Amino acid sequence: MKLIVGLGNPGPKYDKTRHNVGFEALDRIAADSGVTPRAKFNGNIVELGVGTEKMVLLYPHTYMNNSGTSVRAAFDFFKTPCESVLVVCDDFNLPVGTLRFRGGGSAGGQKGLADILRKLGTDEVPRLRIGIGPLPQGRDVSNFVLGKFAPQERAEIDFTLDRAKNAIADWIAHDLTYCMNQYN
Repeated sequence: MKLIVGLGNPGPKYDKTRHNVGFEALDRIAADSGVTPRAKFNGNIVELGVGTEKMVLLYPHTYMNNSGTSVRAAFDFFKTPCESVLVVCDDFNLPVGTLRFRGGGSAGGQKGLADILRKLGTDEVPRLRIGIGPLPQGRDVSNFVLGKFAPQERAEIDFTLDRAKNAIADWIAHDLTYCMNQYN
């Protein structure tokens, strides 16, 4: 069983913001499935079968900085090992359009990821970071990540989200090392 967690903030106010690219990546997968999300674990989930593998897409609705509450509930329910969890999140330290897989390490300033690592009690959780930056000099981080993409960036991020959908499928079919070699 694979638990894929897309980070973002719930509600129309946050749709298409930089901080919600995790939700958008999962939306690409869910749209292809035709499965309607249902409420569970302080969020929404979509349960899918991929070959012989079960996959659960989790959209925490606890707001970004408290994402770990939702993830911990799903983690405990499904009894998922950490290596079978993939957190998909934004990263303003990476240029727009960049994908980067990591098997562990610090949250790198991503507060939703930091909360997940804290609530799971480990930093050994695979993650797929989607570049939304760089943060313009002198710009407030919160205003930047909660802002929308410029039109030319939006086209690039849409292309990147399609790549992220494929990258997640590769993570399920292969492994983290394979994905790091293909996408980093």
